[in-house]
Amino acid sequence: MRVLALDTATEALSVSLALGDHRIDRYVELERGHAEQLLPMIHAVLAEGGVALAALDAIAFGRGPGGFTGVRLAASVAQGLAFGAGLGVVPVSDLAAVARRASDLSAGAGTVLVVNDARMREVYWAQFDADAGFVAEEHVTAAEAVALPAHHGSRAWIAAGRGLRAAPALADRCRAGGATLLPDLLPRAGEVLTLALPLVAAGHILDPAQALPVYVRDRVAEASG
Repeated sequence: MRVLALDTATEALSVSLALGDHRIDRYVELERGHAEQLLPMIHAVLAEGGVALAALDAIAFGRGPGGFTGVRLAASVAQGLAFGAGLGVVPVSDLAAVARRASDLSAGAGTVLVVNDARMREVYWAQFDADAGFVAEEHVTAAEAVALPAHHGSRAWIAAGRGLRAAPALADRCRAGGATLLPDLLPRAGEVLTLALPLVAAGHILDPAQALPVYVRDRVAEASG
């Protein structure tokens, strides 16, 4: 399969290209300028891979939750490229991407609690069962409202994501609850790609019009209004 993935939901800007078993990755952390650097990074990865955009099978993207501007950027660029090249898209949760990386770094963990910084004294978070394919309900709340995983015997669990840096009291609570902490992780296109590949193989590819951002914060506001 030939699949391009991109992510701009946080300060990390990343692009990943799968050409069969071969991967090409680019990653950089920026305070600003994602919009100016994303397309050149995509073009560089495609050029290195020697493949044209239209020859791909799909475009995957981190659909959020994350910063409004960054999530919109990834969705709009994926949509525009897919429309122009006649491709489909695969949206992937940015929280699931962090969970995937955390699970890869700590083999044997049963549960991954992902906490990403949502600003405004809030965090995006979700609990992922590493055996269930990284499908979970996503939330945005104050850090003190984050629910820690229930303990299941002696199986280890992980708390991961830069939100732990933004909420040190939550990090302390996770540590006291027995978690292994991975507070430096941000979503990366590499894990977006890893999660997208089985979906592409199964034919779960969407029309470019469905390349939509997921903010979570909007959904919570609608549910409580």
